[in-house]
Amino acid sequence: MPHDQHAEHDQHHRPDQHHRPDHSPRPEQHRGHASWAMAVTATLHCLTGCAVGEILGMVIGTALGWGNVPTMVVAILLAFLFGYSLTLLSVRRAGLDLRAAVKVALAADTVSIAVMELVDNAIVAFTPGAMDAQLSDGLFWATLLGGFAVAFLITTPVNKWMIARGKGHAVAHAHAHG
Repeated sequence: MPHDQHAEHDQHHRPDQHHRPDHSPRPEQHRGHASWAMAVTATLHCLTGCAVGEILGMVIGTALGWGNVPTMVVAILLAFLFGYSLTLLSVRRAGLDLRAAVKVALAADTVSIAVMELVDNAIVAFTPGAMDAQLSDGLFWATLLGGFAVAFLITTPVNKWMIARGKGHAVAHAHAHG
């Protein structure tokens, strides 16, 4: 093989590229680089699932006249369920089997959803009157949406930090776009 072809071959097949048999890159290949745009996208993805689940849980609990604790528990569980589901759909479309997709979703979203839920629910819990507000009250929606906004602002730097270390949404990105 001529020298030029040999060098080109080495660039495409270096052992330090960490490719798997399915040719998907490992999450650690994404270490070191995490733009704010990447972190915002990851947080918006997470926020979408959290918002759908949490709003649904709050609506169910409030409409059925449940107390604050059961309503929040259902809302948080649904936030995790919907948050994980969005990632599951994405990585399943990329070809991962269900077991592998579940592992990726758990690795990609757990910290992000947990931070988002902690912040959002703390805001709802500590806003006077918000826990007793009904679906028809502006305070209910203002507190919930305000909580999501603050949770987004706090979770975005967390996601940026995790992505830079090959964790969080870097794991899902490696599978969905690899």
